Amino acid sequence: MTKVGLLDIPALFSINNMINKSVQKYLLKLARISIESELGLESKKIVQVDDPILNEKRGVFVTLEMMGQLRGCIGNIMPVESLENSVKENAANAAFHDPRFAALKEDELKSIEIEISVLTVPKRLVFSDTDDLLKKLRPNIDGVVLSNGLNKATYLPQVWEKVANKEDFLRSLCQKAGLGSDAWKDPETIIETYQVELFKESDFKKTS
Repeated sequence: MTKVGLLDIPALFSINNMINKSVQKYLLKLARISIESELGLESKKIVQVDDPILNEKRGVFVTLEMMGQLRGCIGNIMPVESLENSVKENAANAAFHDPRFAALKEDELKSIEIEISVLTVPKRLVFSDTDDLLKKLRPNIDGVVLSNGLNKATYLPQVWEKVANKEDFLRSLCQKAGLGSDAWKDPETIIETYQVELFKESDFKKTS
């Protein structure tokens, strides 16, 4: 399972009309309950949503933000578990097992916002040369998985907002994978792309 950090996700990165609002709201509540459970807290009961998509295997990232800053993010790129289970596990992992941060404390719980990204299955991007690769990459749309040998890393589509230049984006991703910054030019390097559907707690607070 590949796990990566996540930056801020503006709405333009979403793939619309895949997951209905009731399922989104349920998954966000489920993520918070998963974190509360790890803290030994009693949670409010939520009504189970009857939707087959919850049992579908999906790649998922759960992001925690506090005052607009990243507080934790863990996810799986490939659809190895059901959407429901992926959200529960990644929420707890983002809160307590992101190596970049200390484990979330109970007094921080009210200050965090939970955000969920649901990924499409990555597909290999076919290109003839580096110029063709740069032409085919779609900023603000494509998440990218870059791999060479045992080295592998991903950036979700939202990273384009921080690194808009395509070459800089790929250089940074190579470094994240533990490769040289120009490894994206290596013919042995594999590039895959995917898209995300995302939703967060504040989406529902605005309409409540």
